[in-house]
Amino acid sequence: MDIQIGDILIMKKPHPCGECRFTVGRVGMDFRIRCLKCDHQAWIPRTKLEKSIKKVLKSNAPVDPDTAPKEEL
Repeated sequence: MDIQIGDILIMKKPHPCGECRFTVGRVGMDFRIRCLKCDHQAWIPRTKLEKSIKKVLKSNAPVDPDTAPKEEL
């Protein structure tokens, strides 16, 4: 499954706040996703995330590594 930073994921089950849409903040073995309604972040393993996705909405803007915000450790 091809998921990129900035894509919007529509999940099978909603977040406790009621929103089903999440944006991708990090990709790899684990994904960092952020709820679009309450801004809560979650780290989810790739296998669990791929099973939970209903639909992927691609980001319109390409991500430039030079201008993208740096991740905090």
